[in-house]
Amino acid sequence: MTLVKLLALAVAAALIPAAAPAAAQEARPNVIVFMTDDQNVSSLAVMPSVRQLLTRQGVTYSNNFVSYPLCCPSRATYLTGQYPHNHDVMWNSLPDGGYYKLRGNETLPVWLSRSGYQTTHIGKYLNGYGSQDPLEIPAGWGEWYGSVDPSTYRMWGYTLNENGTLRTYGQDNVEDPALYQTDVYANKAVDYINRKAPGSAPFFLSIATLAPHTEGGWAASNGNRNPRPAPRHRGTFATEPLPKPSSFDEADVSDKPAHIKALPRIGATAEAQITKTYRSRLESLLAVDEAVAAIVAALQAKGELANTLIVFTSDNGWLQGEHRIRSGKIHPYEESIRTPLILRGPGLAPNTQRTANVSNVDLAATVLDAADAVPGIVVDGRSLLTAPATRNVLIETGPRGDGSRWYAAVRSPRFLYVEHSTGEKELYDHQVDPYQLRSRHADPAYQATMANLANELHRLQACTGATC
Repeated sequence: MTLVKLLALAVAAALIPAAAPAAAQEARPNVIVFMTDDQNVSSLAVMPSVRQLLTRQGVTYSNNFVSYPLCCPSRATYLTGQYPHNHDVMWNSLPDGGYYKLRGNETLPVWLSRSGYQTTHIGKYLNGYGSQDPLEIPAGWGEWYGSVDPSTYRMWGYTLNENGTLRTYGQDNVEDPALYQTDVYANKAVDYINRKAPGSAPFFLSIATLAPHTEGGWAASNGNRNPRPAPRHRGTFATEPLPKPSSFDEADVSDKPAHIKALPRIGATAEAQITKTYRSRLESLLAVDEAVAAIVAALQAKGELANTLIVFTSDNGWLQGEHRIRSGKIHPYEESIRTPLILRGPGLAPNTQRTANVSNVDLAATVLDAADAVPGIVVDGRSLLTAPATRNVLIETGPRGDGSRWYAAVRSPRFLYVEHSTGEKELYDHQVDPYQLRSRHADPAYQATMANLANELHRLQACTGATC
C-alpha cells in the first residue's frame, strides 16, 4: 500500500471513535510505543497528524516529566518502570550507564513476551547498543531491528541489526530519499503490522526515531550537527522565527547555580545558530509525523485501531536558549524535563487533557496494565489508564562514580525544588514564575515550603515500588 493511500486512511481514522469502553474489549490490546529523541513539548505544534490522530482521539498529559533528562537513563526508566536510583543506569556510557549497564533480563519486552505478546523493536535502543557485539539481540524481543551505535546518529548510512543480520542503509554523505532513517523505520513498522495483525496473539511494537536529535558521523565532521530532514521537507521552516520566551537569554542569572552564572549572554552569532538548529529540528519531525499517520492508517486497514494502545512520547526535552543554555538537556528546567505524552486506545476518552503530574516511570506500569501482564521486578510507576491523582515526581542525575556535578529535584504541582551536588539549591514557584526566572531558595517567605520539599526529595531518592 502506498504512503498516499495510508495517509488517506489515516484521515478517515481520525473520524472514527478512539475505542469502545474497556469492558467491551474481549482481546488484550496491541501496544505501540513511539519514542522520539530530545523532543520538547512546543514542537508538537508542527505535527498535524499527531494532533489529529492522537491528541484529538486520546489523552494528553500536559505535566509529564522524565526521571532523568538524558537519553539512556530515561529509556532505562521506560524499560524497567523504575527510577534511576533503582535501575542504576546513570549516564549514557560506562561505567555509570549505557546499554551494558542495564539489567536486561527483566524489562518490559521480557514481561510482555512471557505474557504471550509478540514483540518487536525498530530503531534506537539504549546508548552504546551494538558497540561491543553488534549481533546481540536484547532479551524479550521476538523481532529486532535495532540501530547499531555509533551509526544510530546518522540519518543516512546507519546500520541495523535485523534479527541477527547487519544491514547498512546507504552512505552517510549521500542523501538517498528512499533510505531516510525515519521513513525506513516507518516502513518496517507498517510491514510488521501488515504481517502480524490480526493475529492469534497481540503485539507490542516499539519504534524509536533519532529525530529530532542532533546528528553525528559525516554531517557532524563537516560542521553540521543539526538533524537533516527528509529531502522533501527541507526548507519548510526556512523562515520560522525562533521562540523567545521570557527565559530566553535570561538577563539576570544571579539566582542560578554557578555553572549557569558562568554562561555568557547569547549574542547574534549564537542566536543565528540556535535558530538554524531549531528549524532543522522542526523539519526532521515532519517525517515522524507522517510515520505516525502511516502506522495509524495501517492499523485501521487491518481492523486493529480500536484495539491498540498507542503511546507517543520522548526520552527528554530540549533547551534552545532558555536561561542562556544554547542547546541540550540534562538541566532541571522545564524545557528539559517536560516531554510530550499522548495515549490513544481502548477505554481512553478522546480529546482529553490531564494536568496531574505523571512521569516516564509510569510508562511500563501503564503498558503492563493494558496488557494484563506482570513485571518480574518491583516497578516504581503507576498505571495511567485511569485518571491519575497528582503527585510529586523525582528527577535525578546522580550520583556518578566520576564525581561529576549532578542534582536531584522534586517537581510538585506548584514547585520545582533542586539540590545540586555542589550544595547549591533552586526553588521555583510556577504559580507566579512559570518561566523559572527567580529562584526563591533564599526568600524567607519560602523557607517552610523548601524544608518540606527537601524532606520529600530525600524520601523519593530512597523510594521503591509503592512508596514512590
